[in-house]
Amino acid sequence: MMANEQEPKFILALNAGSSSLKFSLYRMGNLQRVSRGIFERLGQIDGLFKVEDRPDEQIHAEGHVGALAHLFAWLDGQFGSKAIGAIGHRIVHGGPKYRAHCVVDARLFDELNRIVDFAPEHLPAEIAMMAFCQQRFPGLPQIACFDTAFHNAMPLVAKQMAIPRRFTRAGIERYGFHGLSYTFVLQALARLAPDATQGRAILAHMGNGVSLTAIRNGLSIDTTMGFTPAAGVPMGTRSGDIDPGLVRYLFRTEGMDARVFDHMVNHQSGLLGMSETSSDVRDLLAAEASDSRAADALALFCYRIRLAIGSLTACLGGIDMLVFTGGIGENAWIIRERICAELGFLGIVLAADSNRANATVISTEPARVAVYVIPTDEEAVIASSVATLLKQETFLL
Repeated sequence: MMANEQEPKFILALNAGSSSLKFSLYRMGNLQRVSRGIFERLGQIDGLFKVEDRPDEQIHAEGHVGALAHLFAWLDGQFGSKAIGAIGHRIVHGGPKYRAHCVVDARLFDELNRIVDFAPEHLPAEIAMMAFCQQRFPGLPQIACFDTAFHNAMPLVAKQMAIPRRFTRAGIERYGFHGLSYTFVLQALARLAPDATQGRAILAHMGNGVSLTAIRNGLSIDTTMGFTPAAGVPMGTRSGDIDPGLVRYLFRTEGMDARVFDHMVNHQSGLLGMSETSSDVRDLLAAEASDSRAADALALFCYRIRLAIGSLTACLGGIDMLVFTGGIGENAWIIRERICAELGFLGIVLAADSNRANATVISTEPARVAVYVIPTDEEAVIASSVATLLKQETFLL
């Protein structure tokens, strides 16, 4: 399927995780997706390159840039070296200056390098990927799509932290994340139930990273993640909210400095830390009957998400709909069941058969709160944002 100079060009959407890289290719104009795939276990000898409708390929890609080099070589062979017309990147953190998706330019590079410690688990790789694309395709439009942009409408009371105000002036506030996922879910929800987006909704993105967001009239009112994606509820390897006094205590008793502490709360905690075996809910569900550590980890996971739903309901003054998305939210019916089991007082009642089937609507017919399962698609939001910005800017394509 080789492209030539006259054939339509494509938008390439790149979605970098901490050890993975998802991509999707869309036709310019109608945004029809023509290919999608993922690089898993980046930097490891057993890394995988997966593309839909073709066999998996084992590769050893040296980080995100190595994966990109492999991807571009593959795309050249499949679609031709001139096929890509624009590239969109998921950027986890835009900091205080970048609160809307934008064209990648020198000013953006400067600002992201300045705030790299706002998201040290993500920004270095994302910056390197944009720089590599710029070198590989000089002059090609690149668009940065910020996860934090979705939460820009949060009221000041939700953004502020109770720390000295001088830190607020330095850009330290609660930003919130998973914005591209929430954007897609709201768009899908609007198609399913047009009046729903004008109500009070709680969206639960549950994957390796987990966050929940309160939505009123289509806008983010509050969310569980804060200055970094490590805040909020426990996740695969992240701790979620913990007592800040642990910093001093572990320094005094363990000699744990800031770097080691940061690694612990981001990579050794959450489900992995609690279970001491796995960060994967599927593994823990399989083991919980015989391993109390796995059972404890899952119980805490569901408990803290249930607490977050209650808290966000109070923030909204009630709840009209609850939406599950992300790998766990979309597929783990038993986790949804456990989370919702004690939320009947809010009007949340699941239909057991629909929930087990991962149906779109999993609440009972008479339940006051509608509960949905909506698969997310962050790359589709990236591609749409690229197309929108391309219309607003002047580029030589």
